[in-house]
Amino acid sequence: MSDTGALARGGDEKLDLYSSVPFFACHLIALIGPFFVGVSWKLVALAVGLYYFRMAGTTIGYHRYASHRSFKTSRAFQFVLAFWAQMSAQKGMLWWAAHHRNHHKYSDGPEDIHSPKQGFWWSHMGWILCQKYAGTAEIKDLSRFPELRFLNRFHLLPPVLLAVGLFLVGGAPALVWGFFVSTALLWHGTFVVNSLNHVWGSRRYATTEPDTSRNNLVLALITMGEGWHNNHHHYQSSANQGFFWWEVDGSYYLIRLFEALGLVHDVRTPPESIRSATIAAAEKVEPEVVLGMPALE
Repeated sequence: MSDTGALARGGDEKLDLYSSVPFFACHLIALIGPFFVGVSWKLVALAVGLYYFRMAGTTIGYHRYASHRSFKTSRAFQFVLAFWAQMSAQKGMLWWAAHHRNHHKYSDGPEDIHSPKQGFWWSHMGWILCQKYAGTAEIKDLSRFPELRFLNRFHLLPPVLLAVGLFLVGGAPALVWGFFVSTALLWHGTFVVNSLNHVWGSRRYATTEPDTSRNNLVLALITMGEGWHNNHHHYQSSANQGFFWWEVDGSYYLIRLFEALGLVHDVRTPPESIRSATIAAAEKVEPEVVLGMPALE
């Protein structure tokens, strides 16, 4: 499907302008806000710092824990991970994990909800701006916890508290840079895993067709290690997505720190037989012009 077709979808896959107002308002404030509050190295550092702080929450809390259960933790720290992840303003942990599991079940097939084969911009952000995927699918292992159901229902609570805290501490400049600029960048930093990480990079492993996941160092640096996407699709339950020492994976380093502090345990890593499995023929691909088991004890 062409990208134009992806943007001109019908029915419940059309852009829902009403529910998308906060998304576009955040981008507007991120673009024009700095002209009113000014620019400084401290404000830029604040935006970058909160970008990576919340990217780590996204990758560790939403992805490696909730979606793939790549390590175990306590109920209390599970709540911390959920709250931390939801500071990214990417809806609730239950919503995020349920949709991500769908992606892996049907990766790049017709039922994959955000494959770039259905249009680059659809996979990047179109799918989250329509009504079809607004609800939370059944996710039994996590929905049994009332505190997670509460956070999922009131998913804006963590980001709103962050925004209020920034305003109280640093006024409008901290709010604009620390929340709006940082959040807009964070959204797109997360979205590139669905879009670019399936069209740009190299394939070490011949994953099951029609999956097109790829490894990309640039995207790994942007996403705290998520750019080693072909590795991840090859062995999804691993806490590390950089399988080799030279594959930078910031999220995994933090998981190991949490393990050392006693906050998480039973951290899963790929066995040597998985890492050294039959390697796919080296295939470097440039971005396409057509711009998608309880763990508690």
